[in-house]
Order: sequence, then structure tokens, then C-alpha cells
Amino acid sequence: MRLSALLEALPPHLAPQLSGSSNDDPIIRGVTYDSRGVSPGDLFVALRGENYDGHEYLAQALELGAAALLVEATPEVLASRGCTVVSVPDTRRALAPIARRFYGNPADELRLIGVTGTNGKTSTTFLIESILQAAGIGVGIIGTVEIRYGDHRERTVNTTPESLDLQRTLRAMCTDGVSAAALEVSSHGLSLGRVEGCRFEVGAVTNLTPEHLDFHETMDSYLEAKTLLFRDFLASDASAVVNLDDPRAEAFLDAAREAGARLIRVSRRADTPAEIRVERAEVRLDGTRAALRLPSGPLEVDLPLVGDFNVENMAVAVGAAVALGIERDAIARGVASCAQVPGRTERVGAEVENAPTILVDYAHTPDAVEKLLQTIRPLAGGRLITVFGCGGDRDRSKRPLMANAVAECSDRAIATSDNPRTEDPLAILSDVEKGLGGLRRVDGSQLDRTERSYALVVDRREAIGLALGIARPEDTVVLAGKGHEDYQIIGRERLPFDDRVEALRALERRRP
Repeated sequence: MRLSALLEALPPHLAPQLSGSSNDDPIIRGVTYDSRGVSPGDLFVALRGENYDGHEYLAQALELGAAALLVEATPEVLASRGCTVVSVPDTRRALAPIARRFYGNPADELRLIGVTGTNGKTSTTFLIESILQAAGIGVGIIGTVEIRYGDHRERTVNTTPESLDLQRTLRAMCTDGVSAAALEVSSHGLSLGRVEGCRFEVGAVTNLTPEHLDFHETMDSYLEAKTLLFRDFLASDASAVVNLDDPRAEAFLDAAREAGARLIRVSRRADTPAEIRVERAEVRLDGTRAALRLPSGPLEVDLPLVGDFNVENMAVAVGAAVALGIERDAIARGVASCAQVPGRTERVGAEVENAPTILVDYAHTPDAVEKLLQTIRPLAGGRLITVFGCGGDRDRSKRPLMANAVAECSDRAIATSDNPRTEDPLAILSDVEKGLGGLRRVDGSQLDRTERSYALVVDRREAIGLALGIARPEDTVVLAGKGHEDYQIIGRERLPFDDRVEALRALERRRP
């Protein structure tokens, strides 16, 4: 494809300016923003990131054979090299329409379902995937845990991939025969234009609680970013699924109405005008039995996912299925056959004799931690022991709030490291400790024998070992914060670490 054909996809506010060689319209054989992966004939797009700037690697891209460069500013060092350079005001915004054109507008060939919200996006997309599979529809998912379609499995870096990676994935799905895709649409993905060019047949929102305020700064800005899914990215005849039980539901309803979308409201309250209502739910540690009211009538479902919060996720997923016209029996079969979501209230070590109940969960916001522990508390036969931490280089204001949620529900708590990144782990724990006033601080060696107590243990492996070392068979141990992640970021290094693996190792050490 000629460079000029790609540039024609840019909107007026991203109008390109060319400079450089006599061959200003080279054939472009690939597009990349990673200078290490440049192949001869590629267009290299220089993106500015949090920890890097692609403009620092332009010479390297040319040495590897880049046919053209897309930049925001042209360094003087390139002026004499005779290369084709395209300048735009914002390369990240320009990348999305270029990627869409390069891959042949794959989003137009798929039924897209977008799920946004602070918590529950992954579980909701897993449920949507399962329901569509039960209905005989080829479906893929893109989200926090992985990209999955057919026999393909791919780990993800971002909840919503960079626009180039997203369009490449959508094209691959089309090629593989997929006809629908359920996407987790993050606030970053919306704010940074990663989903530009996508028009969703169904947009859904789970909830909105404080998160990513290091990026958005205020809740109003965060809310504005989330409502973009409805305001800017719905198809002309789309449906919007909104959880009425969330305090900020009205903002999403307003955005959906402005977009002319069909509203499908879901709720756990019987007195609401919701199209989907949960009339009854019996939550157990092995799953949930629920009675729903759909526009077509009542529906009984068995949900294998643990947690009261998953009832809300299930209701949103069912709302999306109703929007897509899925039959009732397929909805029930899909809910019942949904696979365990990795790191979402995931049971570990159930096969080990005399082991406590161990649950690994990704909960890393105050709301998610509170909902998780409030669900587990009445189901726990013995003591509830919680291991948790807060990420470094992120919003500090949520740290004591998370700790407070832990303190309110736990018999014992161990505050430890999550992903400290470049921040001092002890400084993070100092912020966390401000929310643990409801518990008594003790040394780890005294934790077992001191009621309503907590300990600070910087090393997460040691913290997990301590929790399982004091846990009795009737106790429940919750490892919160990292969920499916199989790494820990310390400094700028990503080191192997998996709560599930560490829990099993700790169980091995318990054996006589």
C-alpha cells in the first residue's frame, strides 16, 4: 500500500506534512511503533509514552529499513538523510486511522461488544463470550487477561491494546472466521484514541469507582472518559447496557440517549424500570443460583463464578446478550458454562488435604476489595485472612481506602507489596497503614495469636507464606491485588511472580 493511501485516512485536524526524499510516496509493507521490530519497507510511527519517546529511535528505524517515518517533530539529524518524513500534530491519534486503513477496516466486518467500567470488565466479557458460543456464534475476546479466539491465545500488555495492535488483532479474527468480538474498553483506551475506527453494536458499563486518578486527575475527568464509549463509539443502531445500581448510572444513560442508542438497563432492585432484573440470587463459594426477569419473561441461571459482584457482571452480560438477540436457552447455557476467569476469585489448592480455602483475586481498587471481602466474609467458615498491597507510581489516595475495606472485613491482614515499580515499598505501606486503624499492628510472629490484627511484610512471597503458615483448614485466605498476573514490577524490572504458584508452594511447606 502506498504511503499516500494511508495518509488519506487522516482527518483534517491531523493533516500531514511531508518532507525528505524524492520518493515521497513509498510502498508501505508494514506499520510499527517499536523500532526494534522494524522491517524493510515499514512505516515507523514515533509515539511518546510515559517512559519512552519513539522520536529518540528514528535513526535506528531507518537503519533497519524503514521506508517512512511518522513524527510530531523532525530532528535536525534527519534533515540531511533524504528520508521520507511525515509530520502530524499527534502521532498516537494518527496511528489509529492509519492502522484501520492498513488492515482494511476489520471492525466493519465484526459485531463488536464493548464493556467499560472500573471493575468487572474481564468477567463480563468472559460471560458474553460463553453466551455467544452457546448460541453458535464465533467470538473472540480482547482484554486484561488475554486475547483469545479459535485456537489462538495471546497475553496482553494493556487492557485495550494500542490501536495498531487492536486493528491487527481484529483482522486476524476476521481471517479466522470470527464474527463477533467482546472488548474490554478502558478509560485509557478511550482517552488515547486506541478504539478510534471501532463502532460497537453494544456498549456496556459495569460500574464506576475511583481508579486511574494518577492519569485522569479527577473523577469528573474519569467519568467523561468512560462515557466516550457511548458518546463517540457506538454504531448508529447500537444498544447501551447500563447498570442502574451504580451511583453514576445517569451520566451513562444521558450519554446513551444523546447517541440515540437503545437502552437496556440492568438492576438488582425489583422496584426499578430495568429491562433486566435480578430477582433472587443465592451466592455460595461454589457459585450462584439466580432468578432473572428478562423482557421475554423469567429465567433461572446457574453461575459458576464466585462472588456477589459477579451477579452484577452476569446481569450486564445478559443485557448485552438480549441486545444481540440471543435466545433465552442459549443465555442460560452460556452463563452455566462460563470458564473460571483467571485471577478472579480463583480457588487455589482445593485438592490439597487440610488446606484452607485460598482465593486469588485481581481486586485492586477500594470498591473491588470491599465487594470481594463483603461477599467472602459470610461464606467463610473460620477466620478471614487477607493479603493485599497497592501499586507504586499510581494514585496514592486509594491506598488507605483499600486498607480500610480490608480492616472492616478481615480477622487478620497482611499488607505487602503489589507492584511497587519505582516507588519505595515502605513508603507505599506507610500510606496503606493509615487505613488499618481498625486492626492492631503486630509482628508477623504474633499475628496468629492476636485477634483483629495486621502485620506489614514487604516481601510478597514471605507475606503469602505467613498467611498460609497460620491458616487453619476452616480458614479462608484471600490474596488480593494481582490476580492473573504472573509477574511483579520492582523498579523497572518485571520479575516472575504468580500468587497462585506461591500459594501452592506455601501449601507444600505446610505438609508434615
